[in-house]
Amino acid sequence: MHHLRMVSLFFGLAAILWLMSCETNPRNSGNKRTGEKLPKPVKIDYDQIKKRGKLVALTGYSATSYFIYRGQPMGYEYELLQKLADNFGLELEVKIVEDMNRIFHRLNKGDGDLVAHSMTVTLNRKEKVLFTEHHNIIRQVLIQRLPEEWRTMKRHEIDAALIRNPIELIGKTVHVRKNSSYYHRLQNLTDEIGGTINIQEIAGDFSTGELIQKVARGDIDYTIADQNIALINKAYYSNIDIKTAVSLPQRIAWAVRKTSPILKDKIDAWINDVRGTETYNVIYNKYFKNRSAFRARMKSEYFSHTGNKISRYDEYIKNYAKDIGWDWRLLAAQIYQESRFDPKEKSWAGAKGLMQVLPKTAAQYGIHDLYNPKKSIQAGTNFLQWLQDYWKAIPDSAEQLKFILASYNTGQGHVQDARRLARKFGKDPDLWNNNVADYLLLKSKEKYFNDPVVEYGYCRGEEPVTYVNAILQRYTNYRKFIEK
Repeated sequence: MHHLRMVSLFFGLAAILWLMSCETNPRNSGNKRTGEKLPKPVKIDYDQIKKRGKLVALTGYSATSYFIYRGQPMGYEYELLQKLADNFGLELEVKIVEDMNRIFHRLNKGDGDLVAHSMTVTLNRKEKVLFTEHHNIIRQVLIQRLPEEWRTMKRHEIDAALIRNPIELIGKTVHVRKNSSYYHRLQNLTDEIGGTINIQEIAGDFSTGELIQKVARGDIDYTIADQNIALINKAYYSNIDIKTAVSLPQRIAWAVRKTSPILKDKIDAWINDVRGTETYNVIYNKYFKNRSAFRARMKSEYFSHTGNKISRYDEYIKNYAKDIGWDWRLLAAQIYQESRFDPKEKSWAGAKGLMQVLPKTAAQYGIHDLYNPKKSIQAGTNFLQWLQDYWKAIPDSAEQLKFILASYNTGQGHVQDARRLARKFGKDPDLWNNNVADYLLLKSKEKYFNDPVVEYGYCRGEEPVTYVNAILQRYTNYRKFIEK
């Protein structure tokens, strides 16, 4: 009996020690605190995505990953995703995840096919998702503010005033996003240095760049960032220090669901092909090494991270958009497609100005100076109003918009031909995608442009179909970043 009591006592103590270790283990305590429980991943892999025809990526909104600048979607992740989607022969849709703490939830639910964000590969995360091949190797560094008189101080005096050894973080408060790799790194660092770091959790809708900005402004004292993000932000915030490393080199990669192994293999093959090439280096340098461009963006009112303007003609666009009942961001998306906001643009067909209106069309509205930005927008919106009246029989307003845009690009006659073909071959003449758009594409083939129901002959239908898709995608981007 004494022997049995000793065995029982041993196992009881072991159980207590095990529970204590779970509570102090950074990975387990992080999950316990956040109550994180991922939904079961949906079973969507490369074949289903290919059949769908669209690759959907989840990312965060930041000054390097994804943003709008002078009307154009840009960003390191965004440009790489465009290359990847083109390689797969797929359309790309990018979704912004406002709460980055829930990005794996969104992934597993099927809201997107991959997480395309600068994510550190960690054991904790590998339990939840499949990481692709890494596209970068980076260290995490401490972001701290330089002393107020740093410009007049010597180097050794500055170093003496700053944290240069992670041990000096004991007792300090460091702000990081909840569930980020920085958060878990600080937990591990607390254990390694044998002292408590006060880790202050920030909501998941804060980007790393915004936390760096808070340090620079004096709102908080410390945060953590990947070295490449820190370096480019240092170009704008001259009063921050980024020299103190808090990690060994770590891999940065994208992630897919555990139910998408084929997609992972396809992305891995692409990354292995593109990583280290001139194409990749140009994109990387553009966002992480071109300091002057970063500074210019950060100071610009046309940078969605700091301003709410799309172009220098926004006031004209807003006024004339109101006249035709459009969201001004939609009209801006169309104008960008027409001229990239260049008022002196002229096409091979003679269309001029911001909205690329033909002089004979503008003359119908008494407008002749199409290189005048205001007059060009006035002429273009007059024509759009006419097209809205022309297509008012299309019952669904979202569908009607596609017919209006296609007609603006190629003429309503060719669009009517495509409707007649759609009706003849059993498709819906009032629906655009997979119906009228398909037959507009087919109007470049002799069998179809010579069909008896066709009145306007040959049409290179790829142009208006691409035109509609591009404007609507850009409008979606504008709605994400620019206030109405």
